[in-house]
Amino acid sequence: MDQLSHRERELVAIGAALGSNCIPCIELHIPTARQAGLTDAQISEAIELADKVRQVPARNALAAGRKALENPQSSGAGPANAAQCADPCRPSSPCC
Repeated sequence: MDQLSHRERELVAIGAALGSNCIPCIELHIPTARQAGLTDAQISEAIELADKVRQVPARNALAAGRKALENPQSSGAGPANAAQCADPCRPSSPCC
């Protein structure tokens, strides 16, 4: 991995940390980005962009939830890929 500069890698890491909601990663990569020479304005711009990107699937999930709630004919079986989602009521169920 030598195609990106250290600064660029830190910006990517900040975006990934925000996208995955990983607070320890955020707390690690922001100071590391500063040490790599990024300004607070550059880091702030990366944070804002990452937040905008992660809001898209969040809005889509919210819309899917609302749509499912509005559909009283739903059998509860869900779509074909629903088996990938964990059932929190079952201790052996994998995490979504």
